[in-house]
Amino acid sequence: MAITDWPEEERPREKMLCRGGGALTDSELLAIFLRTGVKGKSAVELARDILAHFGGLRQAMEATPAQFSEIHGMGKAKWAQLQACLELGQRYLEANLDRGDAFTSPALTRRFLQARLRAYHHEVFACLFLDNQNRLIRFEELFNGTIDGASVYPREVVKRVLAVNAAAVIFAHNHPSGVAEPSHADRSITQRLQSALELVDVRVLDHFIVGDGEVVSMAERGLL
Repeated sequence: MAITDWPEEERPREKMLCRGGGALTDSELLAIFLRTGVKGKSAVELARDILAHFGGLRQAMEATPAQFSEIHGMGKAKWAQLQACLELGQRYLEANLDRGDAFTSPALTRRFLQARLRAYHHEVFACLFLDNQNRLIRFEELFNGTIDGASVYPREVVKRVLAVNAAAVIFAHNHPSGVAEPSHADRSITQRLQSALELVDVRVLDHFIVGDGEVVSMAERGLL
């Protein structure tokens, strides 16, 4: 049955307009993005097939162009559109963080860092550069590594902090293993960075570890 034959209150677009995005399932949201189905399948049925094929929404969003093209009716153009939606969501989170106090908005900071770093299959070390009122100046991914770790150079961090005139920083990196527990190496490099930045009167407010489903604050653990 075509979606146009459904009761109006059950159609994804109309449901979104009346009740907001939170009322929709993953497949209904994806169906709105797809707009149309393929022969013999509505957009919702096609969306369900995509989610079933990849094992969920996150896996579908992280699929490569070649993997996404395995689905009948999908291709590189549709993959690019989906990635554009994902990037818009990440930039929306960053824009919200930019307007507020990054240090006193830990939930927003966590969501932003998780959106930015969780999907990487290698370790990425990043920094939120803040002004003297803890407002975001910019976010940068500073170092990339392997699945086991990334080499972090305190001298380069200090140079970048001075270049953007930051008064404070929040560090973050992902654990591709999915386990967000701070390691001995994480504690060690954080202490080295703190010591280096103290020399230029820049505060390290926190260091977040991004796992698969959790973001751990080293400050909350008493490790700073």
